[in-house]
Amino acid sequence: MNLLLLRDDDFVSADHVRLDGRRLQHMQQVHQAKVGDQLKVGHLGGLMGSGELLNLSDTHAELRVKLDQPPPPKLPLTLLLAMPRPKMFRRILQHCATLGVAEIILLNSYRVEKSFWQTPFLQPEQIEENLLLGLEQARDTILPRVRIEKTLQTLCRRQAFPASSPIAWRS
Repeated sequence: MNLLLLRDDDFVSADHVRLDGRRLQHMQQVHQAKVGDQLKVGHLGGLMGSGELLNLSDTHAELRVKLDQPPPPKLPLTLLLAMPRPKMFRRILQHCATLGVAEIILLNSYRVEKSFWQTPFLQPEQIEENLLLGLEQARDTILPRVRIEKTLQTLCRRQAFPASSPIAWRS
């Protein structure tokens, strides 16, 4: 974790946050943080900056944060991806978030096993968790957009390509 991602419910006041769970364990075990240390922080969907560790216990940590830097720009890139095996799907989401991909579109293909679409990793909470892991590594705060399209044909029809476009879908 190169960046502590902060959610709205972490904020006790405008510049104070309280953390627990996985982020607290990471601060204690990996960063070996001590009171007074400066850590890189970012507000999910917003600015980044630094946080000074004010209090550290076994159950929570309190930081004073200063958010004054914009997140890095996203790549002008949309990734079209046939649904991979579930184990690989988790890793691919993390890597895409780390690389700064702006949008991921999952497609069905005749080679995709139907059971892949039943994976619990397609639940919104699981997708967000894996994207957050990638954002932490990338030092970014903006989540990529993930869409699920069952076929390439429906995707092309929804895109509403102009008639002069070489990619226009003809049915």
